[in-house]
Amino acid sequence: MALDSVQIRTRSLLRRLKNGDVSKPLSREQKIHEAILLSFSSPVPDQVGQLLHLSSREWQRLLHWLDVSGLTLYLLERFKELGLRDTLPQPVLDRLQQNMDDNKKRTQGMLEESIALQREFQQAGLSYAVMKGVSLCPISVPRPELRHQFDLDYLIAERSVPEARRVLERRGYRLYAISGKSWEFKLNETPHVSTKDFYKDLPDRAVELHLETETSSQTSRLARIVPREICGLTMPVLSPIDLFLGQGLHAFKDVCSEFSRTAHLLEFYRHVLARYDDDRFWRDLRATAERDPRASLGIGVVIYLITNIMGDFAPEMLMDWTVGALPPSALLWVDLYGRRTVFGKHPGSKLYLLLQRELETAGVSGRRPIKKSLLPSKLPPIVIRSLSHETISTRIARYRVQTRFILSRLRFHAVEGFRYAVESYRWQRHLDRLPI
Repeated sequence: MALDSVQIRTRSLLRRLKNGDVSKPLSREQKIHEAILLSFSSPVPDQVGQLLHLSSREWQRLLHWLDVSGLTLYLLERFKELGLRDTLPQPVLDRLQQNMDDNKKRTQGMLEESIALQREFQQAGLSYAVMKGVSLCPISVPRPELRHQFDLDYLIAERSVPEARRVLERRGYRLYAISGKSWEFKLNETPHVSTKDFYKDLPDRAVELHLETETSSQTSRLARIVPREICGLTMPVLSPIDLFLGQGLHAFKDVCSEFSRTAHLLEFYRHVLARYDDDRFWRDLRATAERDPRASLGIGVVIYLITNIMGDFAPEMLMDWTVGALPPSALLWVDLYGRRTVFGKHPGSKLYLLLQRELETAGVSGRRPIKKSLLPSKLPPIVIRSLSHETISTRIARYRVQTRFILSRLRFHAVEGFRYAVESYRWQRHLDRLPI
């Protein structure tokens, strides 16, 4: 199914709603956020011009959103490409350039740590693969230092986890949390990192091991890894198909969460464009993923969402079995709430639960039951765990961070829970008017 027919189908559904245009307009702040993402389009639309006339106060708010959305460094690089770098206010330009300089050192430090870990993984004969990070370069990320990375991610065979844990603990890491098939390890935790230190190469490190259970070689991603030489070390990375699927599903997970990190949409957008004319790749991708509802529908949501914002970008060979397979209610959700989700402020909203509810009927379950997402039965997780022999000042700082986090989450659940209840009633009215 071509993109044009999908758009016509959805617009037709919207026109048949009695309330006419039911999508709420974006606020000025959200329009500014949208202009940021549109600046990466080609050709660059006129909306981007508003970025040249922002007040100092608007820039301060925008810089915070750029940090949490992962677009800060991408924006500086894009403005250089467009010849607009000198149009930025000098304090903003200085701040962005300092972030870039800091992140170069941070990226180099993380690469060195990754290489050291992988040498030990390889010496121990572990079955693993690098995920995200440098494996996204250059197809989605032109240069590693343009991406703000929080941790080092590895896919690892379940049988290799005990030895991988020993390797990490010998280097000073400790097991921080286990969530499903993900094991998180941390080194040199700090009680609080301010925004000004966001991009600096601090001594703290985080590693996530994503377990792959024993399975047949045909379905094992580790059986399909490919070697790549990066920074003098031959690293095992995911196959091109698995890399694309993993990136698309990670972006989908973002959309189906409280706050969507917009950089993940941009990186996926670039990945699709880089493969646009590779018909063989799209055929192989379809043969691998078409029968998996989470892959086909999840990637369909992401593609349709990006298309609504940035225009046509995906080939018909990809659109046909992804966007074309979406139920009308999912298409409607993107039209009504997609932009508000992508361009909203942190910590986000609970509107994604409306989409989760519709996708569950299509066989795609959410990460958590909707009731638990609306009314959590437990306190938020500990932000900073206690350390042996910690000082009183460190303990006080840790308690302060945790208290602020708990209060912010309580406020979020109260405000966004009420907003969800109101919007859920409106959403059901829209669904009732959809043609069967």
